[in-house]
Amino acid sequence: MSILPTIRSPQDLSKLSIEQLERLAEEIRQFLITHVSATGGHLGPNLGVVELSLAIHRIFDSPRDSIIFDTGHQSYVHKLVTGRQDFSTLRQQGGLAGYPDRSESIHDIVESSHASSSLAWADGISRARTLAGEGDRYVVPVIGDGALTGGMAWEALNNIAADKNRRVVIVVNDNGRSYAPTVGGIANQLSNLRRGFLDKVRTHPVYESVMDGTKHKLVSGGPMSRMVYRSLHAAKKGAKDFWAPQGLFEDLGMKYIGPVDGHDQSALEEALSDARKYEGPVIVHALTEKGRGYAPARADEADQFHAVGVIDPETGDPVSRGAARSWTSVFEEEIAAIADERSDIVALTGAMLTPVGLRTLAARHPDRVIDVGIAEQHAVTSAAGLAYGGLHPVVALYATFLNRAFDQILMDVALHKAGVTFVLDRAGVTGPDGPSHHGMWDLSLLQIVPGVRIAAPRDSTRLREELREAVAVEEGPTVVRFSKGSVNDELDAVERLRDSVDVLYTSSEHDADGSYTNDVLIVSVGAMGELSLDVARRLEDQGITATVIDPRWVLPVPESVVALAARHRIVVCIEDGVKAGGVGSRIRQVMREAGVDTALNEVGLPVEFLDHGSRNQVMERVGLTSAQIAHDTVAQVLGTKVPFARRLPGEDLPTGEIPAFRARR
Repeated sequence: MSILPTIRSPQDLSKLSIEQLERLAEEIRQFLITHVSATGGHLGPNLGVVELSLAIHRIFDSPRDSIIFDTGHQSYVHKLVTGRQDFSTLRQQGGLAGYPDRSESIHDIVESSHASSSLAWADGISRARTLAGEGDRYVVPVIGDGALTGGMAWEALNNIAADKNRRVVIVVNDNGRSYAPTVGGIANQLSNLRRGFLDKVRTHPVYESVMDGTKHKLVSGGPMSRMVYRSLHAAKKGAKDFWAPQGLFEDLGMKYIGPVDGHDQSALEEALSDARKYEGPVIVHALTEKGRGYAPARADEADQFHAVGVIDPETGDPVSRGAARSWTSVFEEEIAAIADERSDIVALTGAMLTPVGLRTLAARHPDRVIDVGIAEQHAVTSAAGLAYGGLHPVVALYATFLNRAFDQILMDVALHKAGVTFVLDRAGVTGPDGPSHHGMWDLSLLQIVPGVRIAAPRDSTRLREELREAVAVEEGPTVVRFSKGSVNDELDAVERLRDSVDVLYTSSEHDADGSYTNDVLIVSVGAMGELSLDVARRLEDQGITATVIDPRWVLPVPESVVALAARHRIVVCIEDGVKAGGVGSRIRQVMREAGVDTALNEVGLPVEFLDHGSRNQVMERVGLTSAQIAHDTVAQVLGTKVPFARRLPGEDLPTGEIPAFRARR
């Protein structure tokens, strides 16, 4: 009889024997392989934390004790044992989120999946418990998949360690990897630690009492007593370092237990019980295997199935490979080619070498690719230093992770006019990973950075072209941003204007002065090209003429965009970033500064956290579809919806309903 269906809350785990827990662990692994193969998701990390998740829920009392997952993608087992076993629509609209989600369960606390924040949450929660007189409640952050390489984690450790009375049990899920093998001195130090038999003694309250009492007596005595204390303390430290090296954490004043086998249920529960009894800050170091129990994942050297699409559960092979190329693969090919030509090109990333397309460059020029771990702030300032040293750094990140390094972009790169190129993968709506992974903030954030230049390619040809233009700039930061998934079909321009703005479509011929005059000027930002063209065609069906342009470089605003705006009745800027402070807002400001009073409608994403779903579903939810945009634009041209298009000479402000759209195939 299957055990998993009988588990509806963490309390149900207390009834199971170790043998039953081992059976349950195997059931969970098979469940994950079967269901995540069908929907896609983070398979490898969750296969590695099965026993660890069970042990945590057996020893601690969620939700009274707060369990925090860092990073949040390792929470699938936690979902299963807290009553969420319908994985049929995982990461799909209306289904379970791929990360902890407060709306799903009282057992979920931190929804953001950005790494290295769990210990700061634990510091805050444990302080709140103490101040509220609830100091007996534990906080258990589970930090893994390379998240200890992030500086924010160590800032929090510094504060947690300073208070010996707070009940914080930090569980380090050490699988030696983030996406790829974890890098840096922290990873090297962790790998040198080993389980010591003194852990149980050192975490016992009696041990601490005896140690504190002995220390007090000797230190408060005469010079001879203090000398004896120093000698004994040194001997004790030497013995501990021999049996259980732990200097990394001991220097912070924290108790350390481990490493413990992260797949030995009994050993895990014993270690966590010892930590719980200590009643102060403790680190439990668990060694786990990413992809545990699934041969295809273990055999995958790239990322051990960190994240997968729909796959064959037997072989691990993708069910559909698809013929279209990804944006990432185009960048990967082009940056490697540029580096072959230019010896000053060096690339940086934050624990995501393969996902952001630096694998080829690393293979060809391994000394010119730097993986800093999950440390985006450090990566950006280090890039400023590399630029000062005469190189041209290319910082490749997911767009959502750029948020974490805004101060460094502003004060270290832009202020110093450093020639650094930022390549932002997965910009705009990304889909199934949900609110924390949509790359929708970058265009607004970067608008206020003095001197920054932002390119948004519409297809693979423009990506190659604009990337080369970006790395040619040495007197300030440049940004190239592109979407997730398959690259768009090639969209050739009707004409390229003198300042490199591409005209993609026009309803009219040139005017006498070489410009265009139509009803609507559509400014298409990046991947919105095909959608913008469809809007123009729909407008023409209603007798409304349109011009579609792609600025290519959306910042600074090209002069021809403003000149064209003056010759149209209304401007519609379509972008896949938030409307507030986005490209449309910036164009409108520049138009006003130039004395151009043409109305402008910013079409983009609302300032909201957008739930998970496919890209198309999310775009439809927020009204970012060609049908909706065309409908609104017709109303604006007719004067029944603000902003109103400029009136034609002698035309009265119309009243009445918008005519019905003629059907388009």
